[in-house]
Amino acid sequence: MIRLYCEKKEGNQELCASCKELIAYAHARLDHCPFGEQKGMCKYCKIHCYSPQKRKEIKKVMRFAGPRMLLYAPWQVIKHWLKK
Repeated sequence: MIRLYCEKKEGNQELCASCKELIAYAHARLDHCPFGEQKGMCKYCKIHCYSPQKRKEIKKVMRFAGPRMLLYAPWQVIKHWLKK
């Protein structure tokens, strides 16, 4: 989703520094998530892994990229919804 946001919203051909940093942060947080591979959607999670500032950034990305994911990766969206 971050790659889609960076390309379509920000107009970058390659990931910008702030989007690279956000991806690295997200991966680091997911690596330390107590739910591991069984993790569902973050908005339903009782444990919030992201700092308030990063949550704000990732929400902005998700609001933009989420609806567009149906066009770019429909199977991933369906699998994500089924994790609810």
